[in-house]
Parts: sequence; C-alpha cells; structure tokens
Amino acid sequence: MTHEMPITPTIVLFGDGRDWHGKSLKRAFERRGIRPLVAPLAQCGFSTETATGLSIPGLGNHCPRGAFVRFIPGGSFEQVTLYLGLLHALRELGVTVWNDARAIERCVDKSTTTFFLQKAGLPTPRTFAGVDRATAEELVSRLASEGHKAVEKPLFGAQGKGIRLLETANDLSPPEAVDGVYYLQEFVPPAQEHHQDWRLFVCGGRVVASMIRHGEDWITNIKLGARAEAAIASQELADLAVRAASCVGADYAGVDIIQGRDGRFLVLEVNSMPAWNGLQKVTSLRLSDTVVDAFLAAALPESIQNAQGEA
Repeated sequence: MTHEMPITPTIVLFGDGRDWHGKSLKRAFERRGIRPLVAPLAQCGFSTETATGLSIPGLGNHCPRGAFVRFIPGGSFEQVTLYLGLLHALRELGVTVWNDARAIERCVDKSTTTFFLQKAGLPTPRTFAGVDRATAEELVSRLASEGHKAVEKPLFGAQGKGIRLLETANDLSPPEAVDGVYYLQEFVPPAQEHHQDWRLFVCGGRVVASMIRHGEDWITNIKLGARAEAAIASQELADLAVRAASCVGADYAGVDIIQGRDGRFLVLEVNSMPAWNGLQKVTSLRLSDTVVDAFLAAALPESIQNAQGEA
C-alpha cells in the first residue's frame, strides 16, 4: 500500500499542474520532500473572511512561505488585474513569490521591458511603442529610408505569434489587429548566413543553461519550428542576460539575445514565465530541479540546509 505525500501548504504552485512544466516542477518539489499546493489562479481571489485577506483553496487562514508562478491564465483586463493583484498581495504579506507581479508586468508588456532595458543601459534594437498610427508610419518610413525593416509585435504576444516584418508604412496592421497599440522594433539582419538567436535561462542570478535557436526563416521560436542547438554562452553574453533579468526584477527568466552584423549583442525580450522544454532537450541539467532548488533557497532556506545535511 502506497502513501501519498501530504500537501505542504507552505508552498503554492500557481498553475493547473497538468502541463509539462507544471508536472516537472511538481515532481522536483516532491523529490525534495515537498508536495506543493497546486492552485489555479482562476480559482483564487480575495476575501475579508480569511486572516490573510486572500481566498486560495486549500490554504484557509494559512499564509504560505513561498509561491511559484508557473502560469497566469488569460482573460479580461479585470480578470488579469485580479490575478496580478493576488500576487502583489502575497508579496505584501512577506511571501517569497517567483516571479512576483512586478517582474511579470514588466515582461508581459514589451514596452515596459524596453524601458527597463534602456534604463539599465543594456543594448536593445531601436523601438517605438504607442497608439498613434501616424507616428508609427513615420517611424517605419524613416527606417526604410535608412535601408532597414521594422518588426511589428503584439504588445502582450508570446511564442512568436502575430509578429510581422514590415518594409513600408503601408505594411502596418490596422489598429484593431494590434489592439490599438503599435510596438515596433528595428529588424536585426542575421550576422550569419541563416537566422539564429540565443535563449539564455537565468535563475537565481546566473545563467544555468543556454542554446542557439536556428530558424527556417527570421522567426526563431521553437514552437514555430526553429531548431535548438546546445551552446555555451560567453561571459559577455551571460553577463548581459543576467543584467537583463535583473533590471526587470525577474528571479528566473528566459532572455532572448540576437547578434547584429556589427558583432554587437542586443537583448530582444525577457520572459518571466519562460518555457524550457525545448532547452531541456539540449542540456543534461534537469532544469526543473535547478529552478526549484533556487526557489527553495529563497523561500525555505532551511529545507536546502537539511537536504545538504542528509547528503
């Protein structure tokens, strides 16, 4: 007769626990003697009837020590605001949240990511974000006059969806197709014969794994058919990725970097809820274990010390 490990309300794993990442994280916690409380954010909220002011199924009046955010569901503006408000509230209660709402907000909104990259003095392509179409047209025309193309991206997009390459201002999408916001970056032509960029996985202030993504065209997302190649990042590249994650306040992140024809590295994006199943296929390191260890060192340092003492 097997005995299932009891749930540890000290740690909350936000997500449904059914996707590949959720399952691998749950197993990593359990290998360390912790069965986290898996809580979909759509089932959580606020309540004045609990001691914490929060309503998280399975917690009652208990306040967790740590909360790991694997997934925030989509929804209306009001729904997403509530989910992020819940994460803000946990941080206010002294809970270690990875990644917390501030980092998620800064990364989900690409324009805010760009702002923090520039504020930190990190190289990134020339970028414009705004609602005025005339200004967007002017930017694309100016880039074209300089011999450059522009990349139009959804402000809240992910996995390479909705990205378009623009040669003239006439190529701009209508406002309704971009939810009224134009986010435009100068296109970075490939430094090599084919299109490629770097994905570096930063966790706990260091790069723990990296890969080069080779695209069949200029979009190098694994979900869209790009090929992953294991690669060891140079110190320059690793330092750039760590600084990029740090400037948005991310405890763990996937940082996308491209090399221009002049040899310079440019930060394209910082992902605060990165997928790592593609990266896992080209690294021997078990990434879920690495992430969980770093998270527990911050949220439950005594659990790491006990594990080391037993080793």
